[in-house]
Amino acid sequence: MASEFSVRVRAASKAAWWTFIAAAAFVTVQWLGYLLLMSVQPPWVLSAWGPASTWESVQSVWFTTLIVLKLTLWPLALVALWLTLWARQLQR
Repeated sequence: MASEFSVRVRAASKAAWWTFIAAAAFVTVQWLGYLLLMSVQPPWVLSAWGPASTWESVQSVWFTTLIVLKLTLWPLALVALWLTLWARQLQR
């Protein structure tokens, strides 16, 4: 029973690390898109955001979203690390 539990904890830690990698890649793509669109400022972006949008509002909302996404990566990394250490301790 303990070995089955150890296998499940190890699988959960692997899943947590893969989720962390995917989330970090998503944040990186969002950041690169933010840098690209803020430097070019194409007019279709404002029309996609709505008639009352400005570049300041787009920049503020997008940057705030990036900050929230980055802040959620830290707890995910801590959970993944904790699961990894717990799985190693269970193997002993």
